[in-house]
Amino acid sequence: MPATPVASDPSARVAGSAPTAPPAPRSRLLALAVLASAMLMIVLDGSVVTVAMPAIQQDLGFSPAGLSWVVNAYLIAFGSLLLLAGRLGDLIGRRRMFLAGITVFTAASLLAGVAGSPAVLVLARFLQGAGSAAAAAVSLGILVTLFVEPAERARAIAVFSFTGAAGASIGQVLGGVLTDALDWHWIFIINLPIGLAALAGAKAVLPADRGLGLAAGADLIGALLVTAGLMLGIYTVVMVGERGWTSAPTLASGAVAVLLLLGFVARQATARTPLMPLRILRPRSVRGANLVQILMVAALFSFQVLVALYLQQVRGYSAARTGLAMLPAAVVIGAVSLGVSARLNARFGERNVLLAGLLLLIGVLGLLVRVPVHADYATDLLPVMLLAAGFGLALPALTTLGMSGAGEADAGLASGLFNTTQQIGMALGVAVLSTLAASRTESLLAAGRDRAEALTAGYHLAFGVGAGLLVTAFVLALVMLRGPGRAAAARESAAARG
Repeated sequence: MPATPVASDPSARVAGSAPTAPPAPRSRLLALAVLASAMLMIVLDGSVVTVAMPAIQQDLGFSPAGLSWVVNAYLIAFGSLLLLAGRLGDLIGRRRMFLAGITVFTAASLLAGVAGSPAVLVLARFLQGAGSAAAAAVSLGILVTLFVEPAERARAIAVFSFTGAAGASIGQVLGGVLTDALDWHWIFIINLPIGLAALAGAKAVLPADRGLGLAAGADLIGALLVTAGLMLGIYTVVMVGERGWTSAPTLASGAVAVLLLLGFVARQATARTPLMPLRILRPRSVRGANLVQILMVAALFSFQVLVALYLQQVRGYSAARTGLAMLPAAVVIGAVSLGVSARLNARFGERNVLLAGLLLLIGVLGLLVRVPVHADYATDLLPVMLLAAGFGLALPALTTLGMSGAGEADAGLASGLFNTTQQIGMALGVAVLSTLAASRTESLLAAGRDRAEALTAGYHLAFGVGAGLLVTAFVLALVMLRGPGRAAAARESAAARG
């Protein structure tokens, strides 16, 4: 099966905007480097905190419940603002939105780095999430309008996807090293030179775009509905661990979130200038890719976070050693993403490559279900890290499918939607898998089991449920995702080259 082009009409121009000449190849590569570097910084920040949490709690005096808000504040702001930021990028200019996001993120990183109280750190993390949303929401939109030829675009998406696939593992290594060698404050302060460099690079190499203008989508009611619905929905999910799935607050806030989001969809179907034109959801590949992503990201939370917890809480690894133990996963993900994924997508099609990647990831969680309390790293864990190469296959293919059908006018919106479903998947993974693991552990401890055995059994349950989510994702991909025939792909490739 041939590669599926990301945009159904790569040469389309925004109505009412002046045509612009495509940037030179060198300028496009520099722009890709800026986008990938900024995204790596954002992804690192999401994972670098996890291994520093004990040090943050001890230094600032967080309560156990309050400590979760170091992660939750970022996640709620990031996940709830992505869709709005993506559409605003289409309206006011994606370059302008990207620069604003990096500026807010960098300033918030400084505030987090000097935080001396829990309240200040939580506020800084919320602002970091807002800045991350503004930058991340439009990054893919900028990328797909810069790289219009399918093979070239596939390589660019592979590079971009690598930052998401391997960034979490790299963040755990970096967080452990900085926390052990220096101080937890440095996991935020290190963002300052990177953010300033990204701002300078973006101003120099990202092409200016005027956007459609706010009049093309100035739907204030829709913006309030979707932002409030997503924020309340993600808040409901991340609080499940404390309140439970069937508690009155969970059910009430979840019901209100659903009503707000249904109201948003109804509004978009009738608004004269909708914030999110529903045509973005017409391609079957877009719907399928976003659904598959929710399940895949939720399942892989168990690998990215629970494996780190297993290494520290059961095996007694330090923060730095935990990061280094997970480094092989980052290496193989990077090698596959950057080395072979684009060629495999071109030869076999994104759908087939995605299916192969999902099978490898099912194998990863299948092996983790059997990991013993006294695991040997070389025989029990290293094979798991190497099979994580499946993420390097799955994510670039899924990204291309998720951006398929996105013309230039809607590229930012499609990018924001794809990033939003990623965050929804992460929130669900945190809520479902961590809650299941904790409940299983507590029940075994109450029955008199050894702590290490109880923790391991809790992780086993989460890994098993994660494997089930991946199997469901595989079935959805098999049923919902299709690619064009070779003749159609060849015509679109020729059209993209002009």
